[in-house]
Amino acid sequence: MLSNTAMTTQRLTPPKGKRILGLDIGEKTIGIAVSDRLHSIATPQHTISRTKWQADLDQLRQFSDENEIGMAVLGLPLNMDGTEGPRVQSVRQFARNLQKDGIFAPMPLVFWDERLSTKAVERSMIESDLSRARRAEIIDSAAAAYILQGYLDSLRQPTEGSGAF
Repeated sequence: MLSNTAMTTQRLTPPKGKRILGLDIGEKTIGIAVSDRLHSIATPQHTISRTKWQADLDQLRQFSDENEIGMAVLGLPLNMDGTEGPRVQSVRQFARNLQKDGIFAPMPLVFWDERLSTKAVERSMIESDLSRARRAEIIDSAAAAYILQGYLDSLRQPTEGSGAF
């Protein structure tokens, strides 16, 4: 059974010297971003094309090992009215599965409101005149960075109005 502190909707103090992993979990892809060690800046990394659970997990595990990840922020795709739909349940199940794995079991996982993150990133890319093909290549990792940056910014603000859910 998972502990109540393993997955949370509250902001947590990140482990000092460790990076934070940002994930935008979709049905076909997982966008990956990572913070710096000071927990100030989120940087898009790459996108995993989802295949089987074990293959996805192996890629996440390798990335986490190589980047000294100490915590993960998962985008929570709430409906526009704030309710939870089937996609939220899918992300929560993904988190439960991550917690069963050895490397992720002791790692805190935080859910963060991702409403409109992909739209905001896409709008920014269009304004930057990126081609449709280039946008398609990087949209998921950029959305993961947008989600993670929202969390990082909240660490320096009062708790009211945070995007944690």
